[in-house]
Amino acid sequence: MNSLIEKARDALTDAYVPYSDYTVGAAIRTDDGTVYTGCNIENANYSNSLHAEEVAIGRAIADGYREFEKIAVSSGDRDGVTPCGMCRQTLAEFCGEEFPVVCDHGDRTSTRTLGELLPDTISADSLDVEP
Repeated sequence: MNSLIEKARDALTDAYVPYSDYTVGAAIRTDDGTVYTGCNIENANYSNSLHAEEVAIGRAIADGYREFEKIAVSSGDRDGVTPCGMCRQTLAEFCGEEFPVVCDHGDRTSTRTLGELLPDTISADSLDVEP
């Protein structure tokens, strides 16, 4: 099994999901091989909930990383969950269209590119600004 998926699976065990009972874990690998993990953290109003992918990349960004190799996402249901639109946009801020997103289906994984998941993203280029 993919070691990044294993780290995502480990991370989902820390999820705080008293409302949906839907655990998600993510593991993102930086360009130097460092791995950061995150889990979903729900809030009673839902809109303040944190998603596993944004927790993982947020930890890496807080440590100074800006370049990433790959992300893996897993849910307790092993249903091939992909990052939501908000998380895709956050990933697109730091990762190119060819950035691999590995999804856990339990007995197998699938990989899609960020560009496949989020075509025509809003970016610094589309806003004509430099980050």
